[in-house]
Amino acid sequence: MPLRSTPVPRHPVRRVEAVADHGLDPAAYPASIPAVRHVLEEGLDLGPGVTFLVGENGSGKSTVVEAVATAFGLSPEGGSSGSRHSTRPTESTLGDALHLVRGVGSSRWGFFLRAETMHGWYSYLEDNPSSSKDPEPEPRFHEMSHGESFLKVLEWRFTGPGLFCLDEPEAALSFSSTLGLVAVLQRVVAGRGQVLCATHSPVLAAMPGARILEAGPWGLRETTWADLELVEHWRRYLADPSAYLRHLEE
Repeated sequence: MPLRSTPVPRHPVRRVEAVADHGLDPAAYPASIPAVRHVLEEGLDLGPGVTFLVGENGSGKSTVVEAVATAFGLSPEGGSSGSRHSTRPTESTLGDALHLVRGVGSSRWGFFLRAETMHGWYSYLEDNPSSSKDPEPEPRFHEMSHGESFLKVLEWRFTGPGLFCLDEPEAALSFSSTLGLVAVLQRVVAGRGQVLCATHSPVLAAMPGARILEAGPWGLRETTWADLELVEHWRRYLADPSAYLRHLEE
């Protein structure tokens, strides 16, 4: 009987590892954050499809997504492969301390959608119009609402195989638009795209087939939607908002 060959991983990033002698002080930011320390010490395997990083503010999920994006060659302020706009550098040095193990023959195309810096990227596009021969002109994102522009970026730039990083994209989206984002991510996966997304949204994290990593004092741990602390908090709040809100007056 012939031996079965092992499928060759072709998604853009198979694994994230620390560079030898990276020089980051384990007692200082960003290496002092448990989720970051987890990546530096144990690495992070990434499969094809969608991986969500979920956790409280300050848990390190956005720091990890930003670092993977910059290690991939994307601008820390967001944009597609080749975009190099910058307003004020604030990113950590973590990206320089990471090595990405790439899939065989994988795409170098990618996009980093970072909620708080997209306004600057829209201006960058207006100042540097595309030289593409595509008959459809680049959308004028500044003329759209915040949420509309996000969804248009996803429609316009999240295409084909590649790595697509998102940092809290739900910040600009309504409930129905967040469901629309889930549909976009399903389309991205169908097109063999790989997604790494930091989120606070229980709606987004419920996407079927997605892998969920929860960031916290433990570092990073794989979990299910039903077991997320985020989901439990929302369940309790929606069942009885006053149980939470009355403590604000004490």
